Amino acid sequence: MEIYKVGKRMETSMTSEFNVHNAAGYEQLMGRWSRRLAGLFIDFTGISDGERILEIGCGTGSLTFTLAKAADLAEITAVDYSPIFVEEVIRRNTNPRIKVRQADACALPFEGGTFDRALALLVLHFVPEAGKAVAEMCRVVRSGGVVAAAVWDHLGGMPGMRMMVDTVAALGESGRQLRNRYCFQPMMQPGELRRTFAEQGLADIAEMELMIRMDYQSFADYWAPIAAGEGPLGKYVAALDARERARTDAAVRDAYEAGRPDGPRSFANVAWACRGIVP
Repeated sequence: MEIYKVGKRMETSMTSEFNVHNAAGYEQLMGRWSRRLAGLFIDFTGISDGERILEIGCGTGSLTFTLAKAADLAEITAVDYSPIFVEEVIRRNTNPRIKVRQADACALPFEGGTFDRALALLVLHFVPEAGKAVAEMCRVVRSGGVVAAAVWDHLGGMPGMRMMVDTVAALGESGRQLRNRYCFQPMMQPGELRRTFAEQGLADIAEMELMIRMDYQSFADYWAPIAAGEGPLGKYVAALDARERARTDAAVRDAYEAGRPDGPRSFANVAWACRGIVP
């Protein structure tokens, strides 16, 4: 599930450091890379024709629409807390098998045993009570069904984003605090997903590292969504005063270019993936 601060803080028992202003900005920041990861995640998760799938935190539909192409599924129910994302997936959807609604992953509005699989791609690290979300995924999946999730390895597996957070950490204390938060979000450490799955009673737990590349055409392609305030890194940049903003822009550009003319850059990115069987 993805919970977002859109404008003022939403009235909910849960919070997240992820913020979204518009769907297009999220697409440039992360949606395009989520689509690359979605196929690998589906291969790891496994799906079969005729299944009913629940997707937690659908965002702009990267996994949703990839699932619809991957198998002849009976139904895909995609939920997200953000109305911006729910509206965007509804706007883009032309498949009658895809149902979209707003929902909280820690209080899913479905009966127990409703689905064959519950999937969460790049979501649980934004849920402070991730164990509760996994418990809800287990509850709504039938016995013998699959619960699966994947999260980025912020500390050791995202050099493109670490380039930015390490640069601002070198500029001052607020940047160091950002790096501390960013590198150690929930569910991102080795074995953390597995332990959470085991605590919720899942069986036959398997783990895997999934890797994609993030390919940028230019510094502007990399920096634009962050500069516009999207995501936790964008939230940090948006709070800077004019002097610090100019200093940060120049320093991150220098890091991106690394002594070469502006142009394409490619970064390998690793996600932790975990799946388990509902007893």
